[in-house]
Parts: sequence; structure tokens; C-alpha cells
Amino acid sequence: MSLLEIEKLTLSIGNFPILRGIDLQLEKGEVMGVVGESGSGKSMTALTLMQLLPHGAQTGGRITFDGKDILHATEAEMLALRGDDIGMVFQEPMTALNPVKTIGEQVAEGIRWHTKASRADAESRAAAMLDRVGLPQSKFPLTRYPHQLSGGQRQRVVIAIACALKPKLLVADEPTTALDVVLQKQILDLLRDLVDERDMGLLLISHDLAVVAEMADHITIMRHGEVIESGETSAVLTAKAHPYTAQLAEASAHVPSNRRSIPPSALPGISPSRGDIGPSSNVQRPLGAQSHQEHIKQTSPVRTAAVQSPFSLHEGEMPGRAEGGVTLPPLLTVQSVTRDYAGRRTGLFSREKPFRAVDDVSFTVHPGQSVALVGRSGCGKSTLARMILALDRPSSGSITFDGHRLETSKDRDLRDARRNMQVVFQDPYGSFNPRHRVERLVAEPLHLLQTKPSREERRALVSKALDDVGLKPADMNKYPHEFSGGQRQRLSIARAVITRPKLIVADEPVSALDVSIRAQVLDLFAELNERLGVAYLFITHDLTVARAITDEVMVMHDGRIVERGETHAILDHPQSDAAKALVAAAPDLDRALAARAARINAAC
Repeated sequence: MSLLEIEKLTLSIGNFPILRGIDLQLEKGEVMGVVGESGSGKSMTALTLMQLLPHGAQTGGRITFDGKDILHATEAEMLALRGDDIGMVFQEPMTALNPVKTIGEQVAEGIRWHTKASRADAESRAAAMLDRVGLPQSKFPLTRYPHQLSGGQRQRVVIAIACALKPKLLVADEPTTALDVVLQKQILDLLRDLVDERDMGLLLISHDLAVVAEMADHITIMRHGEVIESGETSAVLTAKAHPYTAQLAEASAHVPSNRRSIPPSALPGISPSRGDIGPSSNVQRPLGAQSHQEHIKQTSPVRTAAVQSPFSLHEGEMPGRAEGGVTLPPLLTVQSVTRDYAGRRTGLFSREKPFRAVDDVSFTVHPGQSVALVGRSGCGKSTLARMILALDRPSSGSITFDGHRLETSKDRDLRDARRNMQVVFQDPYGSFNPRHRVERLVAEPLHLLQTKPSREERRALVSKALDDVGLKPADMNKYPHEFSGGQRQRLSIARAVITRPKLIVADEPVSALDVSIRAQVLDLFAELNERLGVAYLFITHDLTVARAITDEVMVMHDGRIVERGETHAILDHPQSDAAKALVAAAPDLDRALAARAARINAAC
């Protein structure tokens, strides 16, 4: 008898069908990977299994867990199973954790509820479980709160909660989506160890075929609420018999075909040698001195947009050079930037030593260039981005954007710089006010223009921005919740390009998207780079994104840039320990399948 059997499972909410005859079988000690795009029904299958469905949901078929029919179990019966025999790791740890309870309380809560253990015994077992997932009490006291931990550490707490009572089945819904590749590998290794130690079944839900290829014994591929293909992982992913399986595999290693590659050695002032992060021109200009017409003339190479607007750009020469061969200064110059934060207070008159988040960082970005900033969580990437966006001030050093010194300028003097430098956030839904329509949300940066557009002009600009990112002008009358995750990220990009900026800082812009939507968004970024000449600073932990979309990579570790060079040179032949660790930990579908084949041959 299998640990978990799902037979002909159907689910509808109202009159809308969600799942259509799902069949799935999982044995003890086995890992089953469930793969598919957003909306394929992966998470709804897990929520149906856990009986955590919204009101109005109607189910059919059969779910048998350890010999018990749980599809028609009462809530009291499911309460006894959840957390004890069945554990679940949710995708976003901050929404799964209670922000006002300590991590010790949250791990011990399930132990006390299910075993009736004393508080002291439950806390002791909670400490042991947290230590097992890499959070020893000596470094991570039980009294810490979720906000005091990094994303990877919070995910370990969620795993500790789910595994505290040694469940027979663990359901992990995208457990590593937002983690850097090194943390992701650690979490996946931990889950594999728990499966092996406890003979536990693991239902791993993911959109990343490379992760599933490394972890899963069997794979189920879903689309539109149906099982498209299932079987032994190597066989399914090697044969790619179904066109949809082949499409997912192709999208996982997608490289935009229209990306214009600009190697650093082709740019003025950039040496082709590895790790050259030397100073460049510090041309300065009083804030506000550059007119919008100058901005248009000095923007990097582009094709004239099909629909002209007040911000349409014109064809130019090689990025970094104005017409006539005159060398232009770098668009962004970061020179010897350091950022210190005060240490924690240890007494009335004493503090710990200051924490240095960014340590003597220097680099340049030229017009039209696409640069990736990669590194592990906590290495200082986001802190550096905040200083570049003038949302934070460096403790020392200088940041010059388009001739404007940012670190010494007052907020009221940053108007021109903010118009020419926009940002795309990791979570598009979190960056939108859900009560505002798309027209207002996308038009937000227009207040930075020197001349305020009329209502008709504003609607025309919003319509053009939506058209630029592949959405319809009629979409401006909708609300954010009416769009999919990929469409909301397109809205974020539309908001970023509406003022025709020279630089976009993209902070993990595709980390939460499935592979097919990620490929579409990467194509969009490449097309905007080609058509509008916008430069990018991509902050990412996903090396496949860096390889696909950027000309140059900077590897950051402990607040410093430890390696810099052309993207393929760095990722194919890393020199620093930090870069080697990132490359080694990055999931790779072909490498995972080869390793699995080698293990099978060795076992035979």
C-alpha cells in the first residue's frame, strides 16, 4: 500500500474547474516532484490534500493517506493529522510565520498541541529540531523573532515546524523560490537527508525542472489542472515525449534571441582583464542642469519607437559614445562606497561594533549596458542598490549618476536623477496599492517630469508604456489583482519605463516567476534594452538569469566585489571562492540528469 494515493481528483470553486482528474502516487522514502506553470494546479492539489480549501470548493475523487480516506475527513480528523503525520512547508516563510511570536514558541507550539508535552520539554525538542536544520541555539536563540532572521533562516524555521513531529509525509510548496543558490542547495540537501533518515515521503512542488531533476525520484507534470506526463524523473526529462515537457525544459535555459551583447571590453574605460574595478571619469554637473533634450541626445543606441511620444529616443552609435565618436562618461560611477550600521545596544552606554554591510565598492555602468550583481543573501546587494537609488546614504565614498553626485544631494535636488533611474521590485504585487487602478499606478513616476502632463497626455503615456510591455491600453482601467504574476511584473516594468529612464535597477525581477513566464519577462527586458537603449543593473541570485540577460557580472561577498568580468567568462571559469560556490550550487538540468544517470549506473 502506497503512503499517498490520489485518484481521479477533481476540484471546482463555484462553477470554475481547477483540477481535472489528477492521479498521483507516492511511496515511503520517495520524493515526488510536481512541476508546472503558475495556474497549473500544483498548489491547489497540495491544499486539497491538506483540506485547506476556500469556502465553496467542491471536490471529487479519492485521496488515501496511509490507508485512510482523507478527502472526506472531518476537520477534527484533519487537525490531528496536520503537523503530526503530514507537514507542509509554504512558499513564503514570512506569511507562514507569526511575526509576534518567537521562533522557539512557533516550533514548540505543534509539539505541545499534539503530544501534550510540558513547555520545558517542548522547548527542548524545538531547540533540537532547530539545531537539526542548521539554527543552533548558541547562534540563534529561541527568543528571536522572524524579522530578525534572513529569508533562508526563516525557511529553515518553517521546515523545523513542519518536521518537528517526524511526519510521514512532507508537502513542500516552492520551498526555495526566493533563496540564493547556495541556501537553496543547503535546504534541498536538508530535505533529502530528512527523507532518508525518517523514510519520509516528500511531495516537492516546484517550477524549476533542474531542482526537481536533482531531488525527485518520480515526476508529475501538470498543466491547466491536468496531469500531462508522469514517470521516473530521468526517463521523463530525457525523452521529453510531451511537447509541454520539452517547452518547460527549453524555457528553463532560455536566452533571449534579441539581446544585444555589449562586452565590457568594447566599452570606453573598461579593461578586458578580470576583476578590473578601477575608477572612471568623475564628470559632475549641477543637479537639474541637463535638459530633457540633452537626455534624449545622449541616450544609448536604439531604434526609433514605432509610436512616437514626448520621450521617444533616436538612433545613436555604440553605447558610451555620442554621435561623432565623442566618448561619453559612464552613466553610473560608484567609487569606494562603504555603508556601516550601528551595532546592537548591549548596555546603557555601550554597543556592539558597527556592522559593515558594503565595503569599499567601486564600479561603473555605461549607457545601454546590462550588468548583473550576484551574491548570496546578506552579502550587501540590496544595501548597495538602495544607495544607488538614493534611498540610503553611503557612510563614505561617492555615487555619480548621469553627472549628478547622489550622496551629497538633498532630496529635493534628486528629481532629474530619479526620473532617469527607475526600479523594478521582486514582488510586483507588494509594490502596488491594491486600491488603485493601473492607470494611476503606472503613471506614478510622471510627477518627476519638469512639465506636468495633462490628463489626455498622461493617458497617452500610460497607454504607450503598456504597449511597450505587451499589455493592452484597456488594461489601465483594471486593478492589480486582475492580473497574473507575470502580467503584474510587466506592469512594474511599464511603470519603470514610462519616463524613458537611462537606468533600471531590477531587484530579483523574475525570482518568483515560473520558467515560461520568466522567459517572457527576460525577452521583454532584452527587447526594451534593444529598442529604448535602457541600461540595467540586475540584482539576482539566479545565475541562469545573469547568463541570459547581462553583458557583465559582478560577484559580491561580505560587502565587497570579489570578481568582475564578462558574464560567460565569470560563470564558465570562476576564480574567487564566492563565485565558485555560486556556480557549483546553481541548479542545472543537464548536469542534474547526468549525475542521476551516473548514480543509477553505479547502483546497477
